[in-house]
This record gives sequence, C-alpha cells and structure tokens, in this order.
Amino acid sequence: MRIAVTGGAGFLGSHLCDRLLKDGHQVVAVDNFITGRPSNIAHLAGQNDIQFIEHDVSRFIDIEGHVDFVMHLASPASPVDFERYPIQILKVGALGTHNALGLAKAKGAGFFLASTSEVYGDPLVNPQPESYWGNVNPVGIRGVYDEAKRFAEAITMAYHRYHGVDTRIVRIFNTYGPRMRVDDGRVMPSFISQAMRGEPLTVYGEGQQTRSFCYYQDLIEGFVRLVHSGEHFPVNIGNGNEITILELAQTIIRVIGSSSQIVYKPLPQDDPRLRRPDVSRAERILGWTATVSLEEGVRKTVEYFKTNERI
Repeated sequence: MRIAVTGGAGFLGSHLCDRLLKDGHQVVAVDNFITGRPSNIAHLAGQNDIQFIEHDVSRFIDIEGHVDFVMHLASPASPVDFERYPIQILKVGALGTHNALGLAKAKGAGFFLASTSEVYGDPLVNPQPESYWGNVNPVGIRGVYDEAKRFAEAITMAYHRYHGVDTRIVRIFNTYGPRMRVDDGRVMPSFISQAMRGEPLTVYGEGQQTRSFCYYQDLIEGFVRLVHSGEHFPVNIGNGNEITILELAQTIIRVIGSSSQIVYKPLPQDDPRLRRPDVSRAERILGWTATVSLEEGVRKTVEYFKTNERI
C-alpha cells in the first residue's frame, strides 16, 4: 500500500514509518516539526519508498498520486505541550483530523486515527474499557488535548457513517521508548533524564497515581493489526500492567543504578489518578497483547538516551 502518515517525524510516527517500510509499503510522511524532529527520520533519507512533506495538516492537505491509507498521528501529546501549544493542539485535533479525513475520502483510502486514553479523563472506573464515556474537564489545562481527541473520534465516526470511509480508531495508553524527547515532559523521559544526571526525581502528590506503560514496539504492532482488522470502533492498545508513579521512579533508579533521591510536589490540575487499559477487545479482535516488560523497555530507552541525547 501507499500510506500517508501525519506526524511522521514524531516519536511514534517515525517508528510507524519504519515498520510500514519494513512491511513493504510506500510511505508519505507529513510533519511540520512543531514537536517532531528531523533526526527521527534522518536514517530514512534517500530511500525510494518514502516521501517527506513538511506541512501543517491544520491546513488543506494535498498529496499527488494514489493513497491507500491515511494514518493520522499528528499532534503534540505531552502535558508540557498543553500550555505551550494549546491552540495548535486544538487545531490539529479538529481541523487536522478534518483535513486528513478529507484526504482519505478524496483518495478512496482507509483512515486510521491515533486517539488517546486521555479521552477517559480522570476515570471513575478501572480498568478503562472502550465503552466508558470518560470524566473530562473541558475547561481545564488538559482539556485542549482531551477534547481535541474526543472531537477527532466523533468526526472520524461521522465520516464512517455518513461518507462510508473505512476508519480505524486506536486509543493509545502511556507509551515510551527511543526517540522521545528528553524535554518531552512525560514522566518516563523526565525520570530517566533526572536519574541519569543524579538529580532528584520529581513525584507529584504521594506518587500513588497509577499508569500502565507500553513499549513502542508493542504499540506499533497493535497499529498494524488494527489496520488489517476491519474494526471501526475504538480499540484500546496499551500494557495492562498497572504501577504507581512512585514504583516507576524506584524502578528507573534501580535499572540505571542512580544515586538519585525522590522529591514530592503538589499534584497538577486534573492529573488522572488511575490509568489502566482494558485490552480484552484488542486481545479478542486483534490477537494482540503487550510482550515487552517494563524493565526491558526502560533499559532500551536508557541506552537510546545515553547515545543520542544530551543529558
């Protein structure tokens, strides 16, 4: 297939491009580099089966030639970005998704939306199944991302029902691995970079809020299986092993062998207390399950930071 990937120079988008090329597809990677980085795709330069387009998908998207699938990953996704780029996040979630769907409709292509567990907000049920409608503050700091993705899901289903576009929706739970930015602001790269420098690890509240961390390779495998599944409704992809943020900090300190201590600060506004995917639909529909353990994934991510980032 010839597949367009928006956000193709981002953390996940670049890994997706790698996988699609490995599987024998042609790729058109689109990115405006607001949070994506040229270094993430530099190793692909000169390959015949990939084309790069620097473009903001919040504006009309035009790609010459046929396109078989549009995979829409474009969006800043880190909590620090919610205050840095609030308007851009809302625009790419709304206008960008509309434009990407328009491209898919015009080309007769399938459409894949990278949504997020953030649509569940601060959940009142645990684990979170796809049937849960969420507990979101639409006017809070996180609302720019949460509501952009909720709108993106709604318009994706509207295009499926009204225009007959062959759509997929994945809800991504906390994912990590090589090519994350050190200053990303998400907890995994923050803790790793602090531990590597021997600085205190910053834990918010008492560190009892939980997350479920999925290594990027497992996530991308889920993406590929979902594309080939024919499933139109949202599917959670994430690691079902739930740990506290305090346990994550202790694990990273142990894996790195760091002398870092742990310091505590007040919880940010609307920080979810629980985050754990119910992945039973992914297991049933896709035959998918996460396979990379937290310690293995952390070690691989640390090695990447050691050789590729300024810590």
